[in-house]
Amino acid sequence: MKRKNVLLRRLLVGAAMVTSVLAVKAAPDKNFYIFLCFGQSNMEGNAKIEQEDLEGVDSRFQMMAAVDDHKLGRKMGQWYTAIPPLCRENTGLTPVDYFGRTMVERLPKDVKVGVITVAVGGCHIETFMRDSVDNYVKTRAPQWMKGMLKAYGNNPYKRLVELAKKAQKVGVIKGILLHQGESNTGDRMWGNKVAFVYNQLIADLKLKSEDVPLLAGEVVRAGGKGRCAAMNPIIDALPETIHTAHVISSEGCTSGPDDLHFDAAGYRELGRRYAYKMLSLLGYPVFTPIAIPADAVVASTAEPGNEFPKIDSNHRAYFSLYAPSAKNVKVDVCGKKYDMQRDEKGVWTAVTDPLVVGFHYYFMFVDGVQIVDPASDTFFGCCRQAGGIEIPEGEEGNYYRPQQGVAKGQVRSLSYYAESTKEWRRAMVYTPAEYEKGNKRYPVLYLQHGMGEDETGWSHQGQMQNIMDNLIQSGEAVPMIVVMESGDVKAPFKGGPNEAGRSSYGATFYKVMLNDLIPTIDKTFRTKTDRDNRAMAGLSWGGHQTFDIVFTNLDKFSYAGGFSGAIFGLDVNKTYDGIFSRPDEVNSKLHYLFLGCGSLENMGTDKLIDNLRQAGVKVDSYVSPGTLHEWLTWRRCLKEFVPHLFKK
Repeated sequence: MKRKNVLLRRLLVGAAMVTSVLAVKAAPDKNFYIFLCFGQSNMEGNAKIEQEDLEGVDSRFQMMAAVDDHKLGRKMGQWYTAIPPLCRENTGLTPVDYFGRTMVERLPKDVKVGVITVAVGGCHIETFMRDSVDNYVKTRAPQWMKGMLKAYGNNPYKRLVELAKKAQKVGVIKGILLHQGESNTGDRMWGNKVAFVYNQLIADLKLKSEDVPLLAGEVVRAGGKGRCAAMNPIIDALPETIHTAHVISSEGCTSGPDDLHFDAAGYRELGRRYAYKMLSLLGYPVFTPIAIPADAVVASTAEPGNEFPKIDSNHRAYFSLYAPSAKNVKVDVCGKKYDMQRDEKGVWTAVTDPLVVGFHYYFMFVDGVQIVDPASDTFFGCCRQAGGIEIPEGEEGNYYRPQQGVAKGQVRSLSYYAESTKEWRRAMVYTPAEYEKGNKRYPVLYLQHGMGEDETGWSHQGQMQNIMDNLIQSGEAVPMIVVMESGDVKAPFKGGPNEAGRSSYGATFYKVMLNDLIPTIDKTFRTKTDRDNRAMAGLSWGGHQTFDIVFTNLDKFSYAGGFSGAIFGLDVNKTYDGIFSRPDEVNSKLHYLFLGCGSLENMGTDKLIDNLRQAGVKVDSYVSPGTLHEWLTWRRCLKEFVPHLFKK
């Protein structure tokens, strides 16, 4: 008897161990997140599945077949890698595709995502109301819907619950996705009906609503032309009825030609938005919101109608870009790249460190591709069109701002043919306010920009016309004409000699200047044509060009200026035929020579000034406090230079 009891105990222990092993095997995986997805045609998927949608699907993204799919060999109730279609045979791309893709991209690598999609094109919400579905199928469903309903055993709600219960054996239901409403457009009771479905799912699956939020997507907006867009206010009010509901905006999600269904790009973006919201609810925040202070104002360089870029009182700049399909966006300001943060609607924003006052070029990078911010006015700089932002000075910057009561001159575009290069070219020409009255003739300043900029730089970035207007109005400068040309330095520098007097970069402009531009200006405008009434100045490489032209043509110019001039390798004893070794000749012919730079840049201007003065050449100098190689330096230099012109 004792031996039998021992044997019995062993059998019972063994049976308990087997039961324990089976229980362990059957326990749901807490890292397998299950999501129930239901609705009508936009949840079913209406857009064509494209090659990119079939590639790169992570095996951690799984779908349970809700019906048999003979084409793909799928069996209802079985799990498969979530390669579309996810609903039924012959359905298309759905928001669920990119919901799942985005979830597994952002979740820890040990977490899997499973989806179950039950959707019927054209159906009303009553199709999923447990107590109404039979009547709906029998009396309200149109003939063309019968086959879809039959695939779900004529009870989509029951099929969803059956599969959900099966899924609960291997994973944990974490949320419910809904996209429906087109067929219920205008139905003010829709929210209550959705609440009924949601609460029945929670009850039938023994869930807690606080653990299983409902995400409901808006219908197609199509810029206000969506055929069912009137339903969106009803959808937007859903959280008032279901406290765990969250609405997914469809703003900016593109649609197909029927303005009823999203196109493939629209489904992808909508799916990402579902995912971003769900991730945040699960405790995996995707976005770090950027707080914009109340004192931030729209930059003066923004295109009209845009809310960005903004600038706050601490001179920090705020940028925004709508790029819903992008994965990485940066903004590059003053050579520093800032990561932009995306929100649920695909809007990326960034804030910079405090920026120094003045004008700055900037670019955006979308997945590595450099673009110009569409919200910015464009400026030609850095050898291309660029965005630009003006960080405003205080009242000290009024000299380059238009002022009330100050007569305004004009900047006009002049096209002319240059025989030297056999091409049509353009120059920008400033004429003072009084030019339009009378027959007076005016002296001329030829003003050049720097490397990688063009003839619009001085009037667009440099605000030259305002500086001239203000100086002339105050009597500090005499009225004059200012001519700005491209200088053949728009393209990048590709090497070659760059020493003063030996440069190849932009050297084609020299003959144009002397043989074509000056004669055209003198013929077209009322100019004083003698050397005493002709000056030349330039910033950076424009300063280089100024020295190359003026000091080999002192019979044509009597004033010269360099602003952060790129005047490299100048030998006072040899360059320009040794003109600087003959200081008396220079000083007698040149009425005024000016060299200026920023205090924080290093262009060798100080050394050049010292060398010229030691050689006996008279040169006036200026240092812009606190500025680098930038437009604020050059605006200040122009303000200092112009009052000395044409007063002999």
